Amino acid sequence: ICCREFQKELERVLKTYCKNGIRTTKYTLLTFVPQNLFEQFHRLANIYFLILVIINWFPQLEVFQRDITMVPLIAVLLAIAVKDGTEDYKRYKLDQQINSSKTKAYNK
Repeated sequence: ICCREFQKELERVLKTYCKNGIRTTKYTLLTFVPQNLFEQFHRLANIYFLILVIINWFPQLEVFQRDITMVPLIAVLLAIAVKDGTEDYKRYKLDQQINSSKTKAYNK
């Protein structure tokens, strides 16, 4: 009887408070692509290459083939996205390791 009451009280308390875990990751699976693109287009070089791609879509201003102007931008965006994703995944694994480690709590 005592254990059931304790279990019910514990469940009530756990619902009341948020989880006590460390989270140092920047992204989730849903936010990775939009947030990463948003961060990458804060870099002036990426905006420059995007403007070149946009300008090259107008036939009067076309200097190179449309596909060729997109290659540097896509290559840079993919390389940075892979690097950011790898770093964030390493942070996620380290967070899991820290959050699952045993700790000692002292009460007065």
